[in-house]
Amino acid sequence: MTTETSTESTPLRPETIPNTLTTQLQAVLDGRWAQTRDVVRRQIDEQTLVPQHGLSLADYRERVLDQMKQMVPLGFPAAGFRPEHGGTGDVGAAVTAIETLGYGDLSLMVKAGVQWGLFGGAIENLGTASHHEKYVRGLIDLDLLGCFAMTETGHGSNVQQLETTATYDPTTGEFEIHSPTFHARKDYIGGAAEHARYAAVFAQLITGGPGEEPTGRGVHCFVVPIRDENGDDLPGVTTSDCGYKGGLPGVDNGRIVFDRVRIPRADLLNRYADVAADGTYSSPIESDNRRFFTMLGTLIRGRVTVGASAGAAGRYGLAIAVNYALGRRQFEAPGGEDELLLLDYRTHQRRLLPLVARAYAFAVAQNEVTAELHDLQTADPETVDPKDIRLLETKAAAIKAGHTALAQTAISQAREACGGAGYMADNLLPLLRGDIDVFTTFEGDNLVLTQLVAKEQLTAYAEDVQGLDAVGWVRFVANMATSYALEKTAARQVVQTLLDDSDEDPENSALTHPGTQLRLLRDREDHLTRTAAARMRRAKDDDADPLEVFTETQDHLVKVGQAHIERIVLESFVEVIGRVADRPTRTVLKQVRNLFVYSLLEDDLGWFLMHRHVSVERGKAIRRGVNDLCRDLRPHAQDLVDAFGVPAASLNIPMLGHH
Repeated sequence: MTTETSTESTPLRPETIPNTLTTQLQAVLDGRWAQTRDVVRRQIDEQTLVPQHGLSLADYRERVLDQMKQMVPLGFPAAGFRPEHGGTGDVGAAVTAIETLGYGDLSLMVKAGVQWGLFGGAIENLGTASHHEKYVRGLIDLDLLGCFAMTETGHGSNVQQLETTATYDPTTGEFEIHSPTFHARKDYIGGAAEHARYAAVFAQLITGGPGEEPTGRGVHCFVVPIRDENGDDLPGVTTSDCGYKGGLPGVDNGRIVFDRVRIPRADLLNRYADVAADGTYSSPIESDNRRFFTMLGTLIRGRVTVGASAGAAGRYGLAIAVNYALGRRQFEAPGGEDELLLLDYRTHQRRLLPLVARAYAFAVAQNEVTAELHDLQTADPETVDPKDIRLLETKAAAIKAGHTALAQTAISQAREACGGAGYMADNLLPLLRGDIDVFTTFEGDNLVLTQLVAKEQLTAYAEDVQGLDAVGWVRFVANMATSYALEKTAARQVVQTLLDDSDEDPENSALTHPGTQLRLLRDREDHLTRTAAARMRRAKDDDADPLEVFTETQDHLVKVGQAHIERIVLESFVEVIGRVADRPTRTVLKQVRNLFVYSLLEDDLGWFLMHRHVSVERGKAIRRGVNDLCRDLRPHAQDLVDAFGVPAASLNIPMLGHH
């Protein structure tokens, strides 16, 4: 590991760089692993790691694989693995490095994430010493290329119902990996089309001890060789190429079908469950559901990385659009000689600046999730509270859903805001838009994740609900003895102090006061959650159909999840702003926070008015406030996007005056 990717925290007001607004804002956004970000930024600049057009799939894929090889000496691929396994044990640096690739080519980000995050993460977190010794060093150095074979043609989000089987044969000491139906085909698997030699395969384990009938034990993970040294499919393995996709041309997505492929017993990743030579199944976790969710929970890093990288790509798109709007002129001002800059128009400000504000808010919330992930995954496992893991899983799902949705919106708006120039491939925005699109559905479909977040709020993280289907979950909520209590995020003294100091009545307090803003978002979430719980309780009626109750309240659940996401992001943002020592920087960040909140309130103004959380007059003030804040932040627009720290090579495009 190089010293450049150390875990030393970067203070919010570094003394070693010029005290300009841009550098101060960038220090806030870069956070704890700022040095890691700089390493990757330099790599993007030196190697011109930006989206490409006009390349064949084969050429693009080879380009990305070669770029990955050049990253190994930088140290961050090893950072994601514990020292005792052959890595250097800096999870936060590993996540931040892949996140920062979102300022370059997302094909490279995804390819790196599959190899070191998903495939490597499965080996690291689900395997034991023999697997670490056998695989980790090779997968770090890219001597061993792998893929993550979870999703099937028939099942994506519902992992527990995957159809691939792994049947143990005690007479040979082997597992037989098999795709029993067309729907059991592993699908959309990054690396499966061409480069991967091994797959981390998720399959239904079937085994029985002496005198027992073979029994399904649920989904487990196995390391399965799929290609020989020449790149040819191994016997029983059939791979195929997904071909052209909507984006990410440098990622060789493919499909895998297994026809009774035999692997040694030792290739079961057996940290949480094992099969003895005679077929006896054992696990330190007695509950099948708890074991399944524990195994999936260890793979949370992929979800965190996807959310973070999408956020970086969204900031990249906004940087392009704002820079263009600061140079492109359109129509003369009344009585003036020069045409106005695009960003001098209020409509253009409204299109871009609220998205910039949201990008800031989500960026600092994402940094918090990365730090929490780092602290949990580098701690002694014996000291980690399972509730902390569960809380992080929910928070990671929330931020992933919110951040990827924001990125997709930001890039799409950035493209439109740049008119015809924004549609030219040379100016990269169409490529970014194609690449970002799938981020809202892989590593967890955003709609499913948002419902998951809401369900966790409604059931207060009760372990009893893990594994319940929709009907079982509704019945659980309907029969809860205690009323719902809003689950607060990690103790934030500054947030609680602001709430205590703010006027109890948000209608009569300053809307720019952070305590009032927090109270409005908390009150909305609390109201939505209580009313959702009340609707669920109808499932107790004698003539009620619990499935129908669940289906009819799904839109309400999604609204609960969205409200929760926005509330926890605001809490993170408020806390970070409170730690900024430089007064001018803090003043600008408060304006950014206000625009973030005002734009959220404006987007959901119908709900706030309908439920009388704000008056009509305050609603009008919110709309005026968005305009006023856009006007006030217009002079700082260049600093705000420069502080994203997008590498120069990524902005070296024709419409920004570069050729």
